Amino acid sequence: MRIGIFTDTYPPYINGVSTSVAMLEKALTKLGHQVYIVTVNDDIIKYKYENNDHIIRIPGIPIGIYDYRLTGAYPIKAVRKIMKWNLDVIHSQTEFGVGTFARIIAKQLNIPLVHTYHTMYEDYVHYITKGYFDTPSKKIVEYLTNFYCDQTATELIVPTKKTYDLFKEKYHFSKNIHIVPTGIEVDRFYKENFKEKELNELRNKIGLSKDSFTIMFVGRLAEEKSVDVLIESHKKLVNKYNCTLLIVGDGPDIDKYKALARKLKIEQNVIFTGKVPWEEVTKYYQLADIFATASKSETQGLTVIEAMAASLPVVAVDDESFRTVIIEDLNGKLFKSKKEYIEAVEEFIKNPSMLKKYGVQARINAEQYSSKYFAERVLDVYKQAIRSTPQYGKKKNIKNGFLETIRKTVRGVFKENENK
Repeated sequence: MRIGIFTDTYPPYINGVSTSVAMLEKALTKLGHQVYIVTVNDDIIKYKYENNDHIIRIPGIPIGIYDYRLTGAYPIKAVRKIMKWNLDVIHSQTEFGVGTFARIIAKQLNIPLVHTYHTMYEDYVHYITKGYFDTPSKKIVEYLTNFYCDQTATELIVPTKKTYDLFKEKYHFSKNIHIVPTGIEVDRFYKENFKEKELNELRNKIGLSKDSFTIMFVGRLAEEKSVDVLIESHKKLVNKYNCTLLIVGDGPDIDKYKALARKLKIEQNVIFTGKVPWEEVTKYYQLADIFATASKSETQGLTVIEAMAASLPVVAVDDESFRTVIIEDLNGKLFKSKKEYIEAVEEFIKNPSMLKKYGVQARINAEQYSSKYFAERVLDVYKQAIRSTPQYGKKKNIKNGFLETIRKTVRGVFKENENK
C-alpha cells in the first residue's frame, strides 16, 4: 500500500504527535508498505525534499505554540510531487495547516482520507487568546474540529474512549470512529538495554542520588499539564522521605515551576533536566522508581506507556485517558486529590516488593501497545476507508477548497450563536 501521512510536526521536532508519526512510519515500512510524509519546513520560503522525495517539507511560519508552524492551504509545488506518489490512502494527523491541505488534495484526487485526532484543542486556546474571548474561541475550535473530522474524513481514529466520547456525545459525530491506542517501540525502554555505568554517569550529570526514591514526570512544562500538583505534593513527601521529583522536559512554565520549588524550599529535591533529545529520554526512565502525572489534557498519554515499558508503576490523575491503561492494584494507581496522590506514592515507598510486582506487570501490559500491533490496526482502518470511497482513484477538481472551509465554519458558528 502507498500511504501519505500529512502532519504539522515531525522529527527533529519532538512531541507526542511527532513521535507517534515517526513510529507509525517505521512500523508500516517494516510491514512492507511505501510511506510518504508531508510536513512543515522551518524555512518560511523554501521547500525541502528528503529520503528520495519520500518526505516533503512545506514552508511554514511559527505560530507561537511550541514548535508548531502553519503552512499554506494548497502549496502547488507539493501537489506535483504528491500526484507522482500515486497514493492509496492519505492519513492526516492535524486538523489545520497541513491537515487542510490533506483534505483538499484527498478530495481533488479522490483518495480516501483517514484522520487521527490527537489534541484536545480546547485545553490550548489560552495560548492564542491570552485569556480573552476564551468561550467564543473554544466554540470556533469545536466547530472547526467537528467540520474537519465529520464532513471531510472518510474514517476517524482516536486513541482512547475519552476522545471517542467527546466526538459522540459533544460533537455528535455521525461517521465511524475507530479507537486505536497509539503504539510505541516498547523494546527501546526495556531495562536490559542499558548499562549501569552509563546510568550512573547520567545520575551524576543531573545530580540525582542513587539512594533517593525517584518520582518522574516527562512532558511539556505548561499549564495544562498540572505539574504544579506534583511539586506542591512533593513538599509533604520530602518532609517524611528521602525522595526526588525528576521533571524531564521544557516549556513556557518551566521558570514558574522552578520558582514554586524554591518558594516551597524543596529545590534540592526537585530536578529539572530541561529539554532532552528524543533518543536520550529512554535513559531517564531507567533512573526512576515510579512515573507520575496530574495532566487531564491528554488524549492518551504516551509517556505513561513509555514508563510502563520501562517497568515503572504509574501514579496518574483519575482521568478517562488513563483508565484503560492503568489498572488499579496491578500496574499503577489513580488519584483524585493531592491527598490520594501522596498516599499512593507513600505506599510504593514503603513497600519495595509491591513496587517490583507492579513494575513487572506494567511492562507486560505495555506490550499491547507495540508499534507493530498499532500499525496493523491502522492498516485495517485504511482498508475500510478504501472500501468506503466511491469511484476510488477517479480524479476530481476542487475550487477554493480552503476558502469554502472558512466560509462554512464562520457561517456555522454565527448560525449556532443565533439559535441560542
